[in-house]
Amino acid sequence: MSKIAVWCRHKEDNIIGIGPNIPWHVSSDFKRFQRLTKHKALLVGQTTYESFPNRTLPNRKIYILTFEQDYQVSDPDNHFVIPLETVKDINEELYISGGASIYKLMMEKLMPDFIVDSVYMGDLQEGLTGNPVSITPSVTIMEQAYEKISDAFLLDNVETTIWAKKGGTLDETTLAHLKNAIYNY
Repeated sequence: MSKIAVWCRHKEDNIIGIGPNIPWHVSSDFKRFQRLTKHKALLVGQTTYESFPNRTLPNRKIYILTFEQDYQVSDPDNHFVIPLETVKDINEELYISGGASIYKLMMEKLMPDFIVDSVYMGDLQEGLTGNPVSITPSVTIMEQAYEKISDAFLLDNVETTIWAKKGGTLDETTLAHLKNAIYNY
């Protein structure tokens, strides 16, 4: 089954967060993410998991990578702490959804089949505290090992394209889902 990385990064510096905050608010970007991942499985790190409202997202199975062996999830029927070495064995469409260390790890180790690359063109929100969180290493891998396979779609200052692993086999069903979620807002 396909593995898909999904991110939204800032155009100028590949920032996806400042501290625990996304430094922009674009409603259509959140809705696109919902359309892409509804009724799908997500892979996230602990910080991203804890950023979800009530530590959940409805209608999704969530796999969490964490260093905490006894980490407690909010919904044991649908949320699972898994070891890194088992990610490749997940036999369902898997949406890699952050944060930066998870993207980097998955881009280096797993090489997802597709990347939904959304780029925010606006200014970062001012006044947020914390360190900038950048995914530049993941973007570099994308630019070297992937090819853009869709036209850019611009909505509300966010440009989205789909990339596929060079030499990989395209799962047409997954690709159709990605295009539908992006272009049919």
